[in-house]
Amino acid sequence: MGGDQADKKTSGTGRRAILGAAVLGASGAVLGLPGAAEAAGARTAGHGGGGLKSLPVPTIIGHRGASGYRPEHTFGSYDLALDLGADVVEAGDLVPTKDGHLVCRHEPEIGGTTDVAAHPEFAGRKTTKVVDGVPTTGWFTEDFTLAELKTLRAVERIPANRPHNTLYDGRWEIPTFEEVLKWQDEQTRKRGRQVWIYPETKHPTYFRKLGLGLEERVAKLLRRYGKDGRNSPVILQSFEPTSIQKLNQLVDNPLVVLLSTADSRPYDFVEAGDQRTVADLITPKGLREIAGYAQGIGPTLDLVIPKNADGTLGKPTTLVSDAHKVGLVLHPYTMRNENPFLPAEYRKGSAADGYGDSFGAFRTYFATGIDGVFTDNADTGLLARADFLGG
Repeated sequence: MGGDQADKKTSGTGRRAILGAAVLGASGAVLGLPGAAEAAGARTAGHGGGGLKSLPVPTIIGHRGASGYRPEHTFGSYDLALDLGADVVEAGDLVPTKDGHLVCRHEPEIGGTTDVAAHPEFAGRKTTKVVDGVPTTGWFTEDFTLAELKTLRAVERIPANRPHNTLYDGRWEIPTFEEVLKWQDEQTRKRGRQVWIYPETKHPTYFRKLGLGLEERVAKLLRRYGKDGRNSPVILQSFEPTSIQKLNQLVDNPLVVLLSTADSRPYDFVEAGDQRTVADLITPKGLREIAGYAQGIGPTLDLVIPKNADGTLGKPTTLVSDAHKVGLVLHPYTMRNENPFLPAEYRKGSAADGYGDSFGAFRTYFATGIDGVFTDNADTGLLARADFLGG
């Protein structure tokens, strides 16, 4: 890295280490407490301050809003997540338009999350691209202007698991990140409590190659709305560590590195020829490195408790305690109520849209000491937390 970058990183690390320690002080002491009542007392101790430590622990994060009940990344989904009591709303996954605006879609390919296929005027936009090494066919946000995307409407992404959500197909448009920032302020005023959001930079290496760098655009909007500080209610996340490192140079927000399966490699590592895998990043050495520029990690639930060959849960790893030792919080993903997404022992029946014992699964994951969890069903998560804390 260049000298200026190294100096900035050094100055930022001390601040981030202090913040990380403060977060751990609010939640780390819970580990090993025998009684639910004691746990409840310890876990509400840090609510008065600003920043991450002001959030309840375990934090319930509305994954793409309330995507268990509404098409994801819509204001219908985001509003419902708040109505259900989510502590934080993941609004949203950020991808760019052709004219440089940031919009909220799970992927740049929008064939499965919008009605674009029903628009004959856009039939010629269907194409095949290689995204992070994977050939993908469909329609891509970077081939549309914002005005064109605004003519589309969102649809349910996984109708086989969520047939009831298809009732809402066509009701909501695609939100922009700027609209989300305004919505956050409006909802904070309306609800009388600070609304938190948790946006993600999607495929940042891919978009930077297209001349559509995400981090600078995110930082510019956060600065414009006064949400680029260490205690700002905006947590930024990415699967690419270098994206988080770039954001660490641009803004002071809490930052989280997302971690996929143990044998996977972040795509920025693939592009740079870095042979390390996620398994290397979750070693004590790898976690110490992450703690130098981020406050947390967002691992898959399988990195916290691996699954056996039959799909049941195995023995928890040391990831929670290892991360806590270096001051990192853990917000694993994703808890869902439907059978196919649950560990085998918590499934009930075989219906693809049937609910299993998600309360039991939440309880098992909470018991590992995680600091929060992404869930498509914030109401279920809140009830599970109350049970866990003895509330």
